[in-house]
Order: sequence, then structure tokens, then C-alpha cells
Amino acid sequence: MVNRRWIAVAAMVFALTSSTGCFWIALGGAGAAGYQIGKDDRSVGTKLDDASITSGVKTRFISDAQIDALDINVDTYEGVVTLHGSVPSKRLEDRAIQIARSVKGVRGVNSRLVLVAR
Repeated sequence: MVNRRWIAVAAMVFALTSSTGCFWIALGGAGAAGYQIGKDDRSVGTKLDDASITSGVKTRFISDAQIDALDINVDTYEGVVTLHGSVPSKRLEDRAIQIARSVKGVRGVNSRLVLVAR
């Protein structure tokens, strides 16, 4: 069985090294991403900063032995990180929040994580 952490690492590497910068297409979100880009009023610099923050948070989740990075979606808007997904305990929710806060440039963290017993 393929290790889920390696799948997450491979997806992150692909996203970070995509020469076109349009990795949303590869992930199947081309339509939604196009809509979001048209509605997004952030500057290019802010978008790049937010993408860097998102990548930093996901990378730290992937390298953390306790966090299942595939269960947590990370969105960043103007330096504020929002975590969506599920975790098995309040302790791991707090850990995910702490990890997100530790990334350079993060101004705040909103948790939309749901506790789900596994």
C-alpha cells in the first residue's frame, strides 16, 4: 500500500515545481480557479506571498509525524490561514494551528477543522 504521506509530498513537489504555474489544472480545479482569479482583488505580490504561506504550512504538515496532511486543506488570504478538514482530536487541531502560526508571514489562523474519531 502506498504511504499517504509520500502522495502528499509528491503532490506538493509537483505544485511547487510546475513550470506553468497553473497546477490547479492538474488538480482538476481549473474552472473554480479561473472564477476565483477573476474575483480576487489581491495584488500579484500578495497572491504570491499567500501561495508561499500555504506551501509552507502544507510542507510542515507533511513533515510532521502526527498530522495527516491529506486530511487538512490550507487556504491563505492576505496572510490569514484557514484550515479545513478533519482531525481525530482537539490536541491535533491545536497542533495544526500551532504549526500554521509558526510559518513566516502568517498574520492569523482560522480553524474550520472538524473533530472526527478514527
